[in-house]
Amino acid sequence: MNSKNSIIQTAKLTVEAESQAISNLAGLITDDFAEAVQLIYNSKGRVIITGIGKSAIIANKIVATLNSTGTPSIFMHAADAIHGDLGLILKDDVVICISKSGNTPEIKVLVPLIKSANNKMIAITGNKDSFLGQQANYILNAYVEKEACPNNLAPTTSTTAQLVIGDALAVCLLELRGFSSNDFAKYHPGGALGKKLYLRVQDISSVNEKPKVVPTTNIKDIIIEITEKMLGVTAVVENDKIAGIITDGDLRRMLSKVDDFSSLTAKDIMSANPKRINAEAMAIEALEVMETNGISQLLVEENGNYAGVIHLHDLIKEGII
Repeated sequence: MNSKNSIIQTAKLTVEAESQAISNLAGLITDDFAEAVQLIYNSKGRVIITGIGKSAIIANKIVATLNSTGTPSIFMHAADAIHGDLGLILKDDVVICISKSGNTPEIKVLVPLIKSANNKMIAITGNKDSFLGQQANYILNAYVEKEACPNNLAPTTSTTAQLVIGDALAVCLLELRGFSSNDFAKYHPGGALGKKLYLRVQDISSVNEKPKVVPTTNIKDIIIEITEKMLGVTAVVENDKIAGIITDGDLRRMLSKVDDFSSLTAKDIMSANPKRINAEAMAIEALEVMETNGISQLLVEENGNYAGVIHLHDLIKEGII
């Protein structure tokens, strides 16, 4: 078993077993699933998701997915629920109980308490004939033939099935709500995905230095400006308008071509009509312009006037790349 081949074979068998189990779930989706989704969508309350053991871990993940896609949800551990946490459940809340067997002692104690409060209950279980299955208002069948574990003991395939059912719930609710990429960004403002959707050029360029010279600036002052502002570039500005750009590369090329550069000014070195971007543009658009043109800086304009610089390193730092 210690050989690489046997390890790879076991890994492949595990993946194949779980993928087959997930594929089989599609045939277990019934009207109960659609009605459960409609119940949650029309509810004035939250979704309370409970479970114990590995099912509790899956419950936590489903809660996170629902919250991030517009369905307010709270995790409640089944063991803690019967020791005081039942107070989490409010009148209009919908409860989802997750249990492979549907017959664990904690579930058998918890379920009647939930029903006595008249909250609607959805079961995610691999045994629709279990105590949980019989008591729930709706059953989401997460049946798997066997676990990927060779002893058919460790929750593997069954928890994957529960997770997939939870994802299916979240996606259906997301579509019903018309949840857009902009909505997603609101819930993920600190993540790379969210930043791609909401971060604007000015959010980045406004904290950078704003290197600029005029067309008549001499070579020494140009070098000082680029060095001090530490962006590898300076804009050439005339009456607040961008006239050109000078980069580190422009300076190196100039030095290789000219023996006496003491009389040169910015207008002699600059590249006219440089690539630029509006301050209100999305940061991801700046990245696309840089990648398309093979450059690492962009000059920023606001209302037609020079407003600063955005650098490729800024985008990397923000996790846009």
